[in-house]
Amino acid sequence: MGLIFRKRVRLSKGLWLNLSRSGASVSARVGRTTVNSRGRATTKLGKGLYWRSGK
Repeated sequence: MGLIFRKRVRLSKGLWLNLSRSGASVSARVGRTTVNSRGRATTKLGKGLYWRSGK
């Protein structure tokens, strides 16, 4: 099992800077959907249930 490093810094309401070993990205939440700068979108379907699309 490998060690994973991730850090999420809140820039403003609904906007985050994500830091990981593979680099940095920015994500923004609009309603139930979160879109990041790498082209991935995540939609919350219900409690603990998400749909992820993109790369």
